[in-house]
Amino acid sequence: MALTHFDDKGAAHMVDVSDKDVTDRIAVAETHVKMRRETFDIITEGRAKKGDVIGVARLAGIMGAKRTSDLIPLCHPLPITKVAVELEPDADLPGLRITATVKTTGQTGVEMEALTAASTAALTVYDMAKAVDKGMEIGGLRVVLKDGGKSGRYTAP
Repeated sequence: MALTHFDDKGAAHMVDVSDKDVTDRIAVAETHVKMRRETFDIITEGRAKKGDVIGVARLAGIMGAKRTSDLIPLCHPLPITKVAVELEPDADLPGLRITATVKTTGQTGVEMEALTAASTAALTVYDMAKAVDKGMEIGGLRVVLKDGGKSGRYTAP
């Protein structure tokens, strides 16, 4: 299987999707932010000096999805029909588990938008809490679901 973002001479290019069918497409990505218990408590109890960490990170993730084609050089700008970013506290981590869901009706998928939404939300959590915990760890970024288009459905194992 060849990489689609390179032409026959090996030069990077934007894939031509004009011959692809317009279909409903969805992608879900996940990541997590692991932190000290004290940081987890500050965030979940709403005591962060910069404000509502979870609410701001949710909005940042949504904004990130909408700006994906500005950040990823060969990514198509897409008419996104839905972005949902969920941040769930996980006391066992301790930290936040982040899930981003992106939908569109178009000729190419929204995996990059979902990944960008999840990572932007995680980076925002880090930014808002770094004053108390510079050692936070962002990890596990991956696509867990992709559906629509010629390649069909993918679900992470």
